[in-house]
Amino acid sequence: MMKDVKEIIFDADDTLWDNQSYFDKAEDVFTEELKEYGTAEELSAELFKTESANMPILGYGAKAVCISMMETALKVSDNKVPGENLSRILSSAKSLLSLPATPLPGVEDTLKALKGSGRYRLVVLTKGDMLDQENKLRRSGLSEYFDRVEVVSNKGKKEYLDLCQSENITPSEMVMVGNSFKSDIQPVIEIGGYGIYIPFRTMWRHEVTEEF
Repeated sequence: MMKDVKEIIFDADDTLWDNQSYFDKAEDVFTEELKEYGTAEELSAELFKTESANMPILGYGAKAVCISMMETALKVSDNKVPGENLSRILSSAKSLLSLPATPLPGVEDTLKALKGSGRYRLVVLTKGDMLDQENKLRRSGLSEYFDRVEVVSNKGKKEYLDLCQSENITPSEMVMVGNSFKSDIQPVIEIGGYGIYIPFRTMWRHEVTEEF
């Protein structure tokens, strides 16, 4: 029962602050700079292929996207893309490392109330580059509300069970709050925990899955 919950786990990107909108804008710059080599849809599809292939070695986040954009630009142009176009793509992708991470409406009030209740331990569990995620949390001003911050390369059943073990709780004593059904909700439900699904207005295609 929910009354047994001891910990509330939060995703970070697009749950605590807007993230994907900035990545979408960077992809718009990418497709605009490469429009000589394909339609926006074709270029986005090629980029996603590259990102997916690179994921096992680069993981998630702005740095991985930046490398994948450079690689895709060279591939679709047969190494002929002008340096000034690459420079604009690089600048746009690099700006993702300094996005504002402004808390979404209601987030800080909710965290303040939960923290003030004294009933729950609050944890961030997020995928991505550790330094980038830590910097976003710092810029958000939300660090003070969390008892623990964990950055992982993937969020599946194993990672949630590992978290439960390290926190000395059972899955039924945790609630996961997030915008991705695939990464935040489904694996938690499958191990016996609770999930609070808060879809964001845009979703990276890698996180799209059938919901139940």
